[in-house]
Amino acid sequence: MKIDKIVLRQMKMTLKSPFTTSFATMTYKDFTVVEVHVGDVVGYGDCSALALPFYNEETNIGAYHIMKDFLIPMLKQAGEIRYPTEVRDIFEPIKRNKCAKAAVEGAVWDAFTKLKGIPLWKELGGVKDKVEAGVSIGIQPSPEALVQSVAGYLETGYKRIKIKIKPGYDIRYVQALRSEFGDITLMVDANSAYSLDDIEFFKKLDSYHLLMIEQPLAHDDIVDHRKLQQAIETPICLDESIHTAEDARKAIELGSGKIINIKVGRVGGITETLMIHNLCQDAGIPVWCGGMLDTAIGKAHNLAVSTLPNFKLANDIPPSARYWEHDFMLPEVTMDRQSLVQVPNTPGIGFEINPELYQAYCYHEEAFAF
Repeated sequence: MKIDKIVLRQMKMTLKSPFTTSFATMTYKDFTVVEVHVGDVVGYGDCSALALPFYNEETNIGAYHIMKDFLIPMLKQAGEIRYPTEVRDIFEPIKRNKCAKAAVEGAVWDAFTKLKGIPLWKELGGVKDKVEAGVSIGIQPSPEALVQSVAGYLETGYKRIKIKIKPGYDIRYVQALRSEFGDITLMVDANSAYSLDDIEFFKKLDSYHLLMIEQPLAHDDIVDHRKLQQAIETPICLDESIHTAEDARKAIELGSGKIINIKVGRVGGITETLMIHNLCQDAGIPVWCGGMLDTAIGKAHNLAVSTLPNFKLANDIPPSARYWEHDFMLPEVTMDRQSLVQVPNTPGIGFEINPELYQAYCYHEEAFAF
């Protein structure tokens, strides 16, 4: 596959409502769309780096710089791409900057599978034409407000509920949900807000029979997570700690958790996602796909990888209407009453651009000829 040009588009979309985690409240999404042009075919990738370096070290502005000044020139120098997995190796000299790498690599995967005339998910070895979605709910001002919010999502059809927690906004909230809704499938996500000093708190959470506790300890830790997992019954799910297949291997060998969340952007792209998936499958560790307030492009790549056989838990792939009044790709992602999202069956990521909205949300565009 010979790339003709790459286009970077800086874009901004306002969230329908603020989304609060343990580290920030977000009211909009600043992101970059990568277009890989091969003849008349355009492949799309979405840089999921956030505006603030609080989830990981990347920011949208910094990722733009890495793509423009390093990744695109490296791809140009490499010449023809025989298969998209080569992109990971081309970018290997660049340390971390995973979201930037994933955006460019994702656009290559989309272009490649469009040229081949096959849906991306089938090229990856997916086995499901529908994937289960769960909902992620930001920190609410009170347990009562959370109960009201969850009631609405259960009515919509969601089966798995994930709530963000942090000290002071945790056990009372879990207790309120169990009291109101009984044994719904419930998990909590701490985004690294706790330490080993909180072991007694996590032991108390065991009595609420949660599906998992996502990333309770430091963002770069796998050692203390092992100690915590040994002390509690609830499965720990690692998120921020896992950036590569090698990270996953070490965490599995240590026993640092029983589940791994794979975010395509966080791990550097689809190729690394495949490597982590296969490693976890061989080790008997289930995985699921997390989200980063994704637009339709990021959501499309998430859908594709979530069709792989070891993605066994509900994924953070909600309908477009969860976060956005109007997404810029068609058709918008929807969910049925069984909490299932249909996977597109057309070549590539399976979505088309809505030209009017695509232009409206774009505030800067730059093209790089090959």
